[in-house]
Amino acid sequence: MATTRTTMSSIDRAATSRHPADLVEMGNLLRTQPDAFPAAPSKKPVEANAEHHDVVVIGAGQAGLSVGYHLTRKGIDHVILDGAARIGDIWRNRWDSLRLFTPAKFDSLDGFRFPANGDAFPTKDQMADYLESYAGRFGLPVRLNARVESLRKQNGRFRVETTDGVYEADQVVVAAASYQKPRLPEFARDLDAQVFQMHSHEYRNPGQLRDGPVLLIGAGNSGAEIAMDLARTHKVYLSGRDVGHIPFNPGGFAGRKLLGRLVIRVLFHRVLTMRTPMGRKFRSKMHGHGMPLIRTRPGQLERAGVRRIGKITGVRRGRPVSEDGTDVACTAVIWCTGFHSGFDWIDLPVLDEHGTPRHRFGKASDMEGLYFTGLPFQYAVSSPLVSGVGRDARRVADWIAASH
Repeated sequence: MATTRTTMSSIDRAATSRHPADLVEMGNLLRTQPDAFPAAPSKKPVEANAEHHDVVVIGAGQAGLSVGYHLTRKGIDHVILDGAARIGDIWRNRWDSLRLFTPAKFDSLDGFRFPANGDAFPTKDQMADYLESYAGRFGLPVRLNARVESLRKQNGRFRVETTDGVYEADQVVVAAASYQKPRLPEFARDLDAQVFQMHSHEYRNPGQLRDGPVLLIGAGNSGAEIAMDLARTHKVYLSGRDVGHIPFNPGGFAGRKLLGRLVIRVLFHRVLTMRTPMGRKFRSKMHGHGMPLIRTRPGQLERAGVRRIGKITGVRRGRPVSEDGTDVACTAVIWCTGFHSGFDWIDLPVLDEHGTPRHRFGKASDMEGLYFTGLPFQYAVSSPLVSGVGRDARRVADWIAASH
């Protein structure tokens, strides 16, 4: 199996090539000298049906690539596995109008500045292309079309079985986000067969839906943004509790120049962490609930014609029923109800009763050599965000290097 070759694009060429210091932190951006990457020793398979590496990283999103960057800097042999056909597909396969909540100046991974105006909010495709260029720029050893089917331990090594073969490693980093399986209520199956249903991860644009009212169930960020997208062409109902909202417009002047930095770099990254009482309290409060609305304001939904209704509690005569007992007539339902963690492929005693990894700052609590990155509030609110994933990746890479 050959390491994926990623072609440099204009997004790569636009980035600065200066490397003034071996390690200089500027926000979350680390610049490195060209010779800061020692060559990793090549590894030969230890048995006919398995390929051996010091470290296997599972997932080639921003978390997995960040870990790969730091392992490469340290000269540690590793491979990054991903089930997608192309790096960045996790972003490409989201709805067409999606933009990042954070401006480009906060969207750089360590070592490579995001090549866009700092105040611009990148599209999903720009983010996807950036990740692809990132992997190519640093020659990260990504294996695509290698979906992991199981992770277990055998003969003292981790064994990773994929659709593209078997890998063995002394240490493993699970960099797959904990939102892998769509969450649906049991009563979804009771909706009339004429009501078209999809989960938010399947939504791309209004053209997927026929004429008629659309009900979005779940009023978090995804539900609110999709509601705004659909309101131009459909009558839209939005069901779910009010999750609150950030009290400023991220795209406004104050948001771009001052408040965004205060929230993203200070509040989310340094104040609301597992080391502060405020952060631990916030994490406990947010457990199982979505984040406050970041870009969409309640007034915007109202002006767009989106009608807020109560929680959907069941189905009656094939129609959704709200908590006040009202039947909701609609031709389509989009479930914006979140995801299960989807870690059932991890055949190791490291998950709690909810299927969530037991860990401290990304190090598995119950098993040496197993690490996680990209988890919600792994260390701080910023942990799963592009703006914060680098810190957790550096920490994990340091632990691996210390035990290497």
